[in-house]
Amino acid sequence: MILKGNIISGEFDEQMNEFSLQEVKHLTIESTIKEQQLQRLYHYLIKHQHDLDGQVIILNDQIPLRLSQEEIRLFLSDLEKVQSLYH
Repeated sequence: MILKGNIISGEFDEQMNEFSLQEVKHLTIESTIKEQQLQRLYHYLIKHQHDLDGQVIILNDQIPLRLSQEEIRLFLSDLEKVQSLYH
């Protein structure tokens, strides 16, 4: 199932029960996220969603990407959609 959110897009593989992240803020990447990894990211962003300076996440262990408070809110919404697909 293809998911195109506000901040992220990718494809959920129901058989493997994992999400292939293909784009973050219009940057093309290739990363597979298992349910536990998604939950850790989600809870981290929930905890820091009100930080005035936003957050910086690292893509593919090398690309820093700044997220504003609004982008964190949108990212959390996207992650909730992905989370609902795991079984």
